[in-house]
Amino acid sequence: MNVLIVEDEQNLSREIGIFLAKENYTCDIAGSKKEASEKIYVNNYDFILLDLGLPDGNGLSLLEEAKNAEKEASFIILTARGATDDKIEGLNLGADDYLAKPFSLPELHSRMQAITRRRHGLKKNVVSFFGFMMDIQNRTVTFSEKEVTLTKKEFDILHYLLLNKNRVLTRLQLTEHIWGNILEDDYDSNYMDVHIKNLRKKLSTYAETDWLETVRGIGYKVSMK
Repeated sequence: MNVLIVEDEQNLSREIGIFLAKENYTCDIAGSKKEASEKIYVNNYDFILLDLGLPDGNGLSLLEEAKNAEKEASFIILTARGATDDKIEGLNLGADDYLAKPFSLPELHSRMQAITRRRHGLKKNVVSFFGFMMDIQNRTVTFSEKEVTLTKKEFDILHYLLLNKNRVLTRLQLTEHIWGNILEDDYDSNYMDVHIKNLRKKLSTYAETDWLETVRGIGYKVSMK
C-alpha cells in the first residue's frame, strides 16, 4: 500500500518511513503543505499521515482539498497532545483517525490495519477465498494448510485484488499500488501481466483460478459472489 507522510520533522518522518517500509508499505515524504499538495494531486495513496503544523500552512486544508478532489486515501491526523479542536475539525472534515504525539509506531500500524479492515468490510486479518486462506498480518497464503509460496509483489497484488473484490482494477491502478509513483520509475505495463501470470500459475497448482479474471483491454478483478 502507498503512504504519504506529511511531516516537517525530518527525523520523525524518516523514522515512520523506515518502519512502514519494513511492514511492506511504499512511502513518500512531504515536508510542507505545498509539496504534499503536489504529491496528492499526481499520485494515488492508500493512506496519508498528516501533521497539522506545517511550515507553510495548516494541514487541515490539505485534508479538505483531497476530499474535494474525491481522493480515496484514508487520513490519519498526527497532532500535538491535547489539540482537541484540531482533532474534532479533522474528523468532521473526513479524517479516519488521529494519533497524539508522541505515539508508538506499532500503534500507528495497528490503526492503519484497523482502517483497512473497516474500509473493506473485514472483521479480522484473515481472508478466505475459494479454499485459500490469506493471513494479512503474517503475509501468508495457504490451501488445506499447505503454504503457497508467493513473492512479495505477488502477495501484494493478490491482497489488493481481494480487498477490491468484484471491482475491475486497471493495470495502472495495480502498478501504482504496488510500485508507488510510476512517474519516477521505469514503468512497463507488462510488469503487471507477468506477475498475474505467475500468480495464477502458483495458485492453480492447488485449485481453479477462474475467479481471477482478465478484463480485456482494462485490467483484472477477483469475482466473488
